[in-house]
Amino acid sequence: MSFVAFVIAAYLIGSIPFGYLIVRLTKGADVREAGSGGTGATNVSRQAGKGAGVLTLALDALKGVAAVLLARWLLTDDFGINWWVTAAALAAVAGHIFPVWLKFRGGKGVATGLGVFASLAPLAVLCSTTVFLIVVFVTRYVSLGSIIAATILPLCVWLINSNSESSTDTTPLLTTAIIGSAFVIFMHRANIARLRSGTERKITNEKSGVRSQKTE
Repeated sequence: MSFVAFVIAAYLIGSIPFGYLIVRLTKGADVREAGSGGTGATNVSRQAGKGAGVLTLALDALKGVAAVLLARWLLTDDFGINWWVTAAALAAVAGHIFPVWLKFRGGKGVATGLGVFASLAPLAVLCSTTVFLIVVFVTRYVSLGSIIAATILPLCVWLINSNSESSTDTTPLLTTAIIGSAFVIFMHRANIARLRSGTERKITNEKSGVRSQKTE
């Protein structure tokens, strides 16, 4: 299989619209027609329940894991990370955001990006995920947590790898972290506008009758 063909295959893996399929099968509805209009876990949870949202999150993350593991297996001799592997990783995230099956209307790339970088840079993901949880706990804004976590991910990658004794070239990984983070931040541009205007909705206990804000 040529390198370019495999990157295309990674895009197709990422574009599998699990959230759309779950809501369609369980509720007979189009997840894109309500809430944030996204196919990610938050919007699925809002329309089909927490269980469906958790399942969507897991499956979307596994898309990223699968794309990276397959690329590292088929495209490298040492199961390492090179430009083609990182291109496949980004293609999976792009597939989730712009799925060909849904006329390029997907989610915001958070869960698939999580799967991708959990495979490429697990310690950096642990660092950024910790920051995400702290921000969400303090502010109750999932979107803000996602934006900040995406922003610091490249920094975490750089700091961890700059202190590593490994001689492996980390340029492909750092470049992928920067581009992947830019993808996620760009897809949250509407959330950023609402945060600035003070109209973004916070997550609250469902018993209070207030819905969570649009983030995925």
